Amino acid sequence: MFTGIIESVGKITHIEKIGGDARFTIDTQKLEMSDVKLGDSIACNGVCLTAIELTAQSYVADVSSETLKVTTLGSLGIGADVNLEKALRLQDRLGGHLVSGHVDGVGEVVSIQQEARSWRYQIKAPDELAKYIAGKGSICINGISLTVNGVESSVFDVNIVPHTKQETTIHSLHVGSAVNLEVDLLARYLERMLQSGQETSPKSTVTEALLADNGFI
Repeated sequence: MFTGIIESVGKITHIEKIGGDARFTIDTQKLEMSDVKLGDSIACNGVCLTAIELTAQSYVADVSSETLKVTTLGSLGIGADVNLEKALRLQDRLGGHLVSGHVDGVGEVVSIQQEARSWRYQIKAPDELAKYIAGKGSICINGISLTVNGVESSVFDVNIVPHTKQETTIHSLHVGSAVNLEVDLLARYLERMLQSGQETSPKSTVTEALLADNGFI
């Protein structure tokens, strides 16, 4: 589990193709690695990867063919910058929101506009994810926890403050860039609760109207 607060921008230094899978070596730059053990999880652009080899400033992770197919990792090459975050510890502050590191889909940047000292990014989500994205709700973009400002159909926008632009890879995005998206876990659980209520309990108090009135859908 992660928070979406990026700890370092790392760099892919080696990619080894193994059948349909790949093995990535990632230079972790300023990420503190002294407390990382073999088998620990490190999110890379929002994708939860398991460290199978470690050095003081790098880790190696296997990336399955499925992950290469359904995230942007398959399109990255040697030298690409990536957002890194170590797994959440129970005593950590939850600065962002609960992020699983399981990417739900790939979106596309459709507009970038500067507003005062910030930037407004418009992202088109896959149609099947649009129902999980709500204004003032949370979204994870390339591992970054962000607040949704507004939503129109499958397009939503987020505001990027200077610190986030400087300390993550979001500054390298441009119109047409593909991004990993993970929707808020709560939205998925609420949908499942609603479905279960319809299937097994017609007296359930969780209804579509209730969710809409409270901004969940």
